[in-house]
Amino acid sequence: MKKVKIRSTGTALALALLICATGCRSRHGTPGTVEHKPNTPDYASNLQPLVASSTLPALKWPNYSDYQPLVQKFYNDRGFELAWTRDGKPTAQATAFIQAIQDADKKGLNPEDYDASRWSDRIQQLNGKPAEAIANFDVAMTISVMRYISDLHVGRVSPLHFNSEIDTQSKKYDLPQFLTEKAVDSSDVPALLTSVEPDSDLYRQTEQALVHYLDLAKQQGTPEPLPDVSKALSVKQPYPAAAQLWQRLQLEGDAPSDGEAPTNYSQALSDAVKNYQHRHGIAEDGKLTPATLKSINVPLSARVTSLQDSLERWRWLPDPYLNPSLMVNLPEFLLRGFNDQHHMDFTMKVVDGKVKGDHETPVFTHMMKYLIFRPYWNVPVSIAKKELVPHMNARPGYLEAKNYEVTDNKGKVLTEYTTHQVEHSMVQVREKPGPGNSLGLVKFMFPNQYDIYLHSTPETFLFARTRRDYSHGCVRVQHPDDLAAWVLNGQQGPGNEEWDLQKVQDAMNTGKDNNQVNLKKQLPVVIFYLTAFPAEDGQIHFFDDIYMYDQQLNDALAKGMPYPQKPEPITPKTKPGDTV
Repeated sequence: MKKVKIRSTGTALALALLICATGCRSRHGTPGTVEHKPNTPDYASNLQPLVASSTLPALKWPNYSDYQPLVQKFYNDRGFELAWTRDGKPTAQATAFIQAIQDADKKGLNPEDYDASRWSDRIQQLNGKPAEAIANFDVAMTISVMRYISDLHVGRVSPLHFNSEIDTQSKKYDLPQFLTEKAVDSSDVPALLTSVEPDSDLYRQTEQALVHYLDLAKQQGTPEPLPDVSKALSVKQPYPAAAQLWQRLQLEGDAPSDGEAPTNYSQALSDAVKNYQHRHGIAEDGKLTPATLKSINVPLSARVTSLQDSLERWRWLPDPYLNPSLMVNLPEFLLRGFNDQHHMDFTMKVVDGKVKGDHETPVFTHMMKYLIFRPYWNVPVSIAKKELVPHMNARPGYLEAKNYEVTDNKGKVLTEYTTHQVEHSMVQVREKPGPGNSLGLVKFMFPNQYDIYLHSTPETFLFARTRRDYSHGCVRVQHPDDLAAWVLNGQQGPGNEEWDLQKVQDAMNTGKDNNQVNLKKQLPVVIFYLTAFPAEDGQIHFFDDIYMYDQQLNDALAKGMPYPQKPEPITPKTKPGDTV
């Protein structure tokens, strides 16, 4: 009897373990122990039809087809167990996410995208615990949390939609797993959401500036435009709206808050205008010009939109580019270099693509791999046909006189050729190296589909201008020798000695032609487009939407969810090779 009893106990135990292993699943969908919760009713029959559909009528944006497979997987993995209510009431995590959603404007997002104004009524509908209301609440919460986390992490509209080479796919979360493992039972939802955002000081500073400008825009309301001027005003000249201008400049901190309002265009007012000009990419002369007044009359609500657009673009960046070595901000016409600790080492003026002629420089990320000293410029066919052929027809020997040479497709220099051959790409035209070369004496290569790169230029006079969109698409740098020395710092050069500024200048001025120097350590480069930027002086700077890239983004966002995730079926304005 004793042996039989032991055998029975062992069999029962083995059977219990077998049942548990095969039939019991945790909320994560893996074998484990069932967690008993106050949520005892089975709502699977209520949840399943909601999850099977690609629309949920209760949502602000009912079409959630882009998330439906993810929502389906989330509930499949948890055996269609409720995620966001306990005993007919929202969980602490649901309440925390609702609060975050209602504050989404502080993150540069639209709270109504996540039903911010609808949660109060939904919670009220849970009274009495009707199964339909509980199931609707749960699915709406899952969709909204997925949308919010995804938008906060990788942005709303895919950059691929704008023909950008930035691909956010690699940084996307497995949202069903993320919600199951981190969100549903989170002990600190605000901290979780902070971890979702880009880990960049510049992103965080932009976000702080947004909160400040949201408040300023509320203070300003709908502003009365300041009267225009027909010509620039200098100090001591009359301006009838001097007091109103002073108040406007005080609002953003360009004028001291305790200063007395002037009655004319005083020195104090000129100083405040000069600071404003400094922050908005306007010639810093302290004069009240028509261009300055036009900028000042832009309502602060529009500056809020610029900050929102900038945050959206920060979220697009893959992790290796969140804190890049080099960043070009196109509307600012500025290049910044950052050290390994992500601190800024230098700034440098740049010239980027012309607005006119469809030469806008695109937005993308790539690794800088090598430099070429004393480069040839291989003239793109489009430029040869449009800009060289007419001169060739009018003036025999034009190419040689202008330091060009013609080669066959194997690179052999030809002494005889025809205009017809040049026009129809039967031969190649290239500009010979030297100080007059269109690329200058060095170019910085990060291979990409647009054939865009950084390079020097003989047209150094352009850097004295405030607005600098003059290239065919490439980015011209103000101090190429300094940039090359910075890029090659720590790397051995000729004679096994480290590169320094003198060796760079020797390579540029008297070195070998078309001399390629590979980088031992590739550098992340971001060609970016931020019309709002937290600058080194501690102030937020704003710039004109020169390429209308912000307008394109805002137009896409205005259509509502689901936001575009695929490229538009159009040809990029800047074509490969059509650059200099």
